[in-house]
Amino acid sequence: MSHPSTVHAPRKTSAVATYIPGLVLVAVITASAYGLRHLPFLSALSPMISAIFVGMLFANTVGFSSEANAGVGMAGKKLLRLAVALLGLQLTFGQLAGIGVTGLALAVTALSLTFFFTVWMGRVLGIDRKLTLLLAAGTSVCGASAIAGANAVARADDEDVSYAVACITLFGTIAMFVLPLFQAILGLEPHDYGLWIGLSVHEVAQVVGAGFQGGELAGQTAVVAKLARVMMLAPLVVAIAVVAASPADDPSPRRTGIYVLPTFIVGFVLLTMLNSSGLVPEQVRAPIVSLTPVLLTAAMGALGLGTNFSKLRQRGFRPLVLSGLATLFIASVGLGLVSMMS
Repeated sequence: MSHPSTVHAPRKTSAVATYIPGLVLVAVITASAYGLRHLPFLSALSPMISAIFVGMLFANTVGFSSEANAGVGMAGKKLLRLAVALLGLQLTFGQLAGIGVTGLALAVTALSLTFFFTVWMGRVLGIDRKLTLLLAAGTSVCGASAIAGANAVARADDEDVSYAVACITLFGTIAMFVLPLFQAILGLEPHDYGLWIGLSVHEVAQVVGAGFQGGELAGQTAVVAKLARVMMLAPLVVAIAVVAASPADDPSPRRTGIYVLPTFIVGFVLLTMLNSSGLVPEQVRAPIVSLTPVLLTAAMGALGLGTNFSKLRQRGFRPLVLSGLATLFIASVGLGLVSMMS
C-alpha cells in the first residue's frame, strides 16, 4: 500500500535566530579590539576606536554573509543607544564641584562655540550636514562616544561615522602630544593647564594622557573639566535631533518640543540623576559601568562592519580639513577662556 509523500513546510527562522550570526561576528570584532590593547603600538587606542577600524578592515577584505546583516544592524543602532544611556551611571553632578561654576561655564562656552563654528565651517566647505554634525559633536564633547550618541539621532551613513571617528582619533592624538609642549612655553599653572586640556582634547583617554603630564593636580582638573563636557552630551544630542529632523530626511511629520527628545537621552539623564543621588547600590552599578564600554565597543565595531572603503573615499579631504580646523579652534578658545579667568 503506497502512502502519499509528505510535504514538509519550510521551517521558519525565529526572530532571535536571525540576529545570532551578526551578533557573533560583532562579538569577535569586539574581542579583537580588546586584544589589540596588548600590542605595543596600539595600546594607546581605546577599544572603541580599534573596533571600528577592525570592523572596517574585516568588512572590506574578508567580507561576511548577508545573514549577519540583522545582528550587525541591531548592534550598530539599538545596542549603541543602550550603551549611551548607561553612560549616565558613570557621572554625578557632584563631580563638577572640582572645577566649580566658573569651570562649568567655561566648558559650556567652549563646547557651544566649537559646535557652532564646526557646523558653520562645514557649510562653508560644502560638507554633508550629517557628517558635519558628527564631527562637531566629536570635537566639542567627547570624541567617539559623542559621535555615537549624535549618530543615534542624526542617522548618518556608516561611512560618515567611520570617517568622523578616524578624524577625531587623528587630531585628538596630535593634541595629546602637542598641547603639553605649550605648558612651559605659556607659563601655565597646573590648574590652568589641566583646565585647558579638559576643555580642548577629544577623547577621555587622551585627556588623561595629556593632563597628567602637567602633574597630579593638572591631571585631576583635566578629567573633571572633561566630565563637564561629557555631561553636555544630553542637551547636545537633543539639539542635533532638532537640527537633523527635517522633512527632506524624514517623510514623517516633524516632531517638536518634548517629542523630539530621544528615549536613550532621557535614560542617560535619569541614570545620571539616580547615580548622583547615591541610591544605586555599588553591586549593581559596578558591573554596569564595566559593561558599558564593552557595549560601546561592540556598537562601534558594528558600524565599522557597515563601512565601505570606496564610499569612504568619496568623502574626500574636506572633512579632514574641517576636523583639523575644529580641533585648532577648540584649543584656541579653551586657552583664551582659561587665560581670561586666571
